[in-house]
Amino acid sequence: MGFGSYDESEQQDIDADFDDDDAVQSEENSHRGTIEFENGASSDELIDRLKEIKDEE
Repeated sequence: MGFGSYDESEQQDIDADFDDDDAVQSEENSHRGTIEFENGASSDELIDRLKEIKDEE
């Protein structure tokens, strides 16, 4: 069997015994609102810092 081949005989038939009530509901912790972040640096300072990081690589 080559790399990436799929063989159904390798798959196990597992019975996952759980109820939907036990599952995490994705909308359960939904948050709405805004967030503001100010880092105190100007755009020019951030661009200069980005150039420094790229030059380090």
